[in-house]
Amino acid sequence: MGFPAISRASLTLALLLMTAPRGLAAEQILIDGSNGVRPLVAALAEAYRERQSDVTIEIGKGLGAKARLEALAAGKIGIAMASHGVVPEEIARQGMTLHEIAKVAVVFGANAGVPLADLTERQICELYAGRITNWKALGGPDLAIVPHTRPDTEVDAEIVGDRIGCWKELTMAESVKVMPETGDMAKALASTPGAIGITTMTVVEQSRKRIQALSLNGIAPHVENVRNQSYSLTRDSILVTKTVPDPAVTNFLSFIRSPAGAKVIAANGAVPVKAPLPVAE
Repeated sequence: MGFPAISRASLTLALLLMTAPRGLAAEQILIDGSNGVRPLVAALAEAYRERQSDVTIEIGKGLGAKARLEALAAGKIGIAMASHGVVPEEIARQGMTLHEIAKVAVVFGANAGVPLADLTERQICELYAGRITNWKALGGPDLAIVPHTRPDTEVDAEIVGDRIGCWKELTMAESVKVMPETGDMAKALASTPGAIGITTMTVVEQSRKRIQALSLNGIAPHVENVRNQSYSLTRDSILVTKTVPDPAVTNFLSFIRSPAGAKVIAANGAVPVKAPLPVAE
C-alpha cells in the first residue's frame, strides 16, 4: 500500500528515479542514508523535479551511520541523510558539512479508527507493558489495542526512550510488534484496526488521514509546539554533503531553503530550519 504525500511522494519509496526529457543532459543527484529522513526528502525531491525536469534524483534503500559517510566521501552519493548523533566538528574534519533542513515531531500514531486524541506518558507505558489491552479502558471503543514499536537502535525509539521517563524501566509485552522500517510501521498503523505505534508527523501527513497523531500529556505535536519545544519528542532532518558540493546538489539545497521548499516541508508535517548554504565552485 502506498502513502502518497501532499507532494505525491510515496512513503514506501525505495528508489526515486526521475529522468530528464529526451535530448537534454540530466544532472544527477544520488542520495542515501537514514530511512527516517527519506519520506521528507522524497517529497522535496518530487517537488524539485516538477520545477527542474532536467534533474535526475535517486534515493537509495538506506545506509547506516558509518556507511553513508563512507559513500559520500567516496563520491558514490552526493547527499547523505541523517538525524541525531552527528557531530559537526567530526563531520568537518572529514571535509563534509551538515545542513539541518527540518525538525519533525516523533509521535505515537494510531489507526484512524481509534477515536482518541491524547494519552499520558503513564498510559503509554501501561499500554506497552501489556497492562492496558483494550481502548475501552482509555475512554475509547471496545477494541483490542495492537501496539507496535521500532527497534531500540532506531532514532524514533531512542528519542522516546530518552524523553519518556517510565519508558526507561519498561518491559515490553510479548504482544508488541517490532517494525524494522519506517514504511513497515506506516503500513501497519494505516491498515490495522486498534493499532498504535511510534512514527513521525511526516508519516502521519503522508498517510492521508489513515493515521492520526496522538497528543502527549495534553500537548499536541503541532508546528508551534515543536518550534517552541513544548512538545519534546522531536528529531532532526539533516543532509550531509561535501564541504563544496557539486552544483546540482547546491541547487537542490537552495530549493529546500527557499519559500517553495519550506512549503513542501510544512505540508509534510515538519518544521523548516533555515541555515547558510554552501557555495559551489
